[in-house]
Amino acid sequence: MTGMELVRHRRSVRTFDGNALKEEDEKNILAFAESLDNPFGLSITFRLLNAKENGLSSQVIVGTETYIAGKMSRAPHAEEAFGYSFEKLVLYIESLGIGTTWIAGTMNRQTFERVMEVGPDEVMPCVSPLGYPAGKMSMREQIMRKGIKADTRLPFEELFFDGSFDTPLTPGSAGTLADPLEMVRWAPSAVNKQPWRIVADGSTVHIYEKKSKGYVDGTGWDLQKIDIGIAMYHLALGLEEQGRTVRFSADDPGLAAGPDTQYIISGTIA
Repeated sequence: MTGMELVRHRRSVRTFDGNALKEEDEKNILAFAESLDNPFGLSITFRLLNAKENGLSSQVIVGTETYIAGKMSRAPHAEEAFGYSFEKLVLYIESLGIGTTWIAGTMNRQTFERVMEVGPDEVMPCVSPLGYPAGKMSMREQIMRKGIKADTRLPFEELFFDGSFDTPLTPGSAGTLADPLEMVRWAPSAVNKQPWRIVADGSTVHIYEKKSKGYVDGTGWDLQKIDIGIAMYHLALGLEEQGRTVRFSADDPGLAAGPDTQYIISGTIA
């Protein structure tokens, strides 16, 4: 599949067929995980975990005993780095025909962190179950997807802007950015909040976070910045398929933004 096809085809899978992962698939996933990088140069350790052997559980997952988890040191832009790398891994896993879903809260986190040997200066942002999707979703999964409107996204014009936040960007006026931004629009996010807002300015895009309440913990860790990292990877992938690249750097343009909208990073496209 192309990147666009992967992005549109993938969905969060919470109901699996009960079959263990093939050994070849496990090896390929771990090898790919070890090769991952991100625009911030931050290191992430990934491990495959067996739920039965380690007492791991998630109340929303049925039919698999395999999870993949990642941990990293706390650092500036750690959230975005994790989102970027983990989404790259998730889409690779999707290309193998294996289901995934991002989990940050609906699990016995303390046990996961113990098994991952998370140190005092480290964080384990998210995990994902891995398995072959069942032929039919569980009733719980159907209800969850309906509750967060998992199959819908905000309109293009509400997420992307032309030069400033005063001028919405349309697919017709986005030119060659239309497809990469559409891939951003379909990126997954916590409870489908879609917190990314992007202002296009010539060969530069400025990425902002539209904050929702309840996603920053007592340490300052911002779950929605993980979503921003996911969006960054979708943008980079879309541009890569056009034979272009994007270089990310923090260079705040000082644009007037709306309430609870915070500048994160800019991307220079070549």
